[in-house]
Amino acid sequence: MGQNSRCPDRTGWRTNCTKPHILAGNDLGLRALVWTIPRSGGTSLTVIKVQHRSSDLSSMSDLPQSSVRNRLLAKLSPDDFSRLQPSFEPVTLGRGVVLIAPDQPIEHVYFLEAGVTSIVANTAGGRRIEIGLTGRDGLAGTPVVLGVDRTPHETFMQVAGSALRIRTHDLRQAVRASASLLALLLLYVQAFTIQTAHTALCNGSHKVEERLARWLLMCHDRVEGDDLPLTHEFIALMLGVRRAGVTDAINLLHRRRIIRAQRGTITVLRRAKLEAAAGDSYGIPEAEYRRLIGPLR
Repeated sequence: MGQNSRCPDRTGWRTNCTKPHILAGNDLGLRALVWTIPRSGGTSLTVIKVQHRSSDLSSMSDLPQSSVRNRLLAKLSPDDFSRLQPSFEPVTLGRGVVLIAPDQPIEHVYFLEAGVTSIVANTAGGRRIEIGLTGRDGLAGTPVVLGVDRTPHETFMQVAGSALRIRTHDLRQAVRASASLLALLLLYVQAFTIQTAHTALCNGSHKVEERLARWLLMCHDRVEGDDLPLTHEFIALMLGVRRAGVTDAINLLHRRRIIRAQRGTITVLRRAKLEAAAGDSYGIPEAEYRRLIGPLR
């Protein structure tokens, strides 16, 4: 690799290391850069840094709208996208990362490029249940669109991914300058409201098997491929049911060869059959999203 370059280490940046090369890239918009640092005694140290591909750009003003995967950003007019573009910051989001903490000022709004978030309601006694989810179909931070600076709900990553985030102040300025931008974001708020309402309906009137099938379909709508990195314990928490009930429902779908359940991963094998298993718990919010914004997958 030859030519010296700057590379990261625990104390900052070094200059006596080789020019980086790309080790691998993936469909989350992430890649791994590799540097080799010479050490005494003829040995070397390999440094790997994972970054978003768009961080190569000299500024986010160079980010083409055609490259984004977020459905809302892709649907914006060129003028509205240009309003937001310079303020975007690409971020990598690991599983469990909290994007919005309960009752705390919302500092950023996240337009997911990959991954899935959970929006969770909490009681003072520590009970939790998922009330909605979002991925590349929308944004995390709907209260900001409505002019609110905080929410009692928590938003965190249930499936790792990446996002273009924007400071709340910058988004508010852009919305004040463009009625068409606000109109599109409000369409998403409407679609998300329908989703949360049907989550309440489903939780109160459908069996665990139907609720599980619906939830898997919603996750499947928002990821690339058919693999969902989900555990039984996490699903039980999100659905607000006992883990044993979730395990029974997963095993039922597995035996029917609708899904394949492995340790930490559920693979959707036959989506049409999964939709049949969900019954009428799935479909209306998805139809509303298609009507207002466009296809989910």
